[in-house]
Amino acid sequence: MEIHPGYFVVIIGGGVAGSEAAYQLSKRGIYSAIFEQHALPYGKIEEGLPKWHIKLRNQEEKKIDDKLSQSHVFLIPKTTIGTDISLKEILEWGFSAIILASGAWRDRPLPLPDINRYIGKGLYYQNMFVSWFNHYHEPGFSAPDCPIHDNAIVIGGGLASLDVVKILMLETTLQALAERGYKANLFELERFGINDYLKNNGISFSDLGLKGCTLYYRKRVEDMPITPLPPTLSPEKLVKIQQLRKRIIQKYQDKYLFDVKECYLPIRAIDDDGWLKGIVFRKVNQLPRKAHYEIEVRSSLVISAIGSLPTVFPEISRQGELLAIADPKTGRIKGYQNVFAIGNAITGRGNIQESLTSSRYISRLLMEDYLDWRAEEIQMLLKKDITDSAKTVTRIEKKLKSKKLLSVKKIQELLYKIYKRQQVIGYNGNYREWISRNLPIRLEDMR
Repeated sequence: MEIHPGYFVVIIGGGVAGSEAAYQLSKRGIYSAIFEQHALPYGKIEEGLPKWHIKLRNQEEKKIDDKLSQSHVFLIPKTTIGTDISLKEILEWGFSAIILASGAWRDRPLPLPDINRYIGKGLYYQNMFVSWFNHYHEPGFSAPDCPIHDNAIVIGGGLASLDVVKILMLETTLQALAERGYKANLFELERFGINDYLKNNGISFSDLGLKGCTLYYRKRVEDMPITPLPPTLSPEKLVKIQQLRKRIIQKYQDKYLFDVKECYLPIRAIDDDGWLKGIVFRKVNQLPRKAHYEIEVRSSLVISAIGSLPTVFPEISRQGELLAIADPKTGRIKGYQNVFAIGNAITGRGNIQESLTSSRYISRLLMEDYLDWRAEEIQMLLKKDITDSAKTVTRIEKKLKSKKLLSVKKIQELLYKIYKRQQVIGYNGNYREWISRNLPIRLEDMR
């Protein structure tokens, strides 16, 4: 590839937001380096989308592959910022800008005293749990196991908590069926639903000896954020949305046979010799929120799915649980002129369309407002060497000199540093080959 003077942007995180940013930059001839913590640059598509979503997963990962295969895009996989290299060091390399597309990988802590001492001892968080579920079937998978138990407690209320509930119900039902000689598989059980599958095979849920898991939510069922609320809405519209939410939850319950408890606030852990054996909840009235009574709920498995938070870095200040954003429109990080956040790194939500829209919008603003680099200017740069008009050359050179472009030498220096890191991890720069070599075996291909 012929090197030309220009801009070079670091993107921390592949996935939906990071790949879209790289694609937008590439279209204007801007170099980008993607620092990705995993071997594969798919983010929550690979780790957070339950593995029964075969079509959606393949579709979204193909989009990411196409975007990261563009010229001017350089992937550095298996590199965690803060562990393998610090954000401070990247800032010192001299890139034109840094984009944080690092996603929402931190689970919002369950607000109980010292609760995290039970992680792996009866307590698991949603991100870890779903990632384990997506990969535990793979030969050689070595991450810590997340044992599945019947009668589990799930604390949450959003879409992520419904994924956790489905995983628990599907896994415990499959295990119980297998113990009784039935050869069910995850995909048909998810597609038909547990209730219909059992009916079609002449089995009742009670025959399996299962109780099922229970989802505990701190508000009413109709308040669950499983459908978005528009910025402004009439009381009549709000009632309709709330009724829709109740119908959705009931449909989930009918299909997957779990229970829901509304207006339950977790207040303390139940300890048994250092292991978590349940949660004490406070049952509250709807409004006003006055204590009604306390209840002990015992279980060998508690999964918290109360939301995810953006990845944090020591160099970046925070505003509450989120990154400190100086300018919400551009995503610019407080304290820096050239560091920007996009997608889940801003919102903490794992919504594919939100991440894509945020990335596309902020990437274009970064190019046009911060870098002052419009679409036609890359064409000027390319025409500079082929035009036969001295007047045109002079005009182009004058225009380009007003930009803070990195020199060819500086870009080569950055590319060399990238190359050295790629060598350490065994990546030869051939994106498609790397993906083919590292893509794990899929459960659907093992049947």
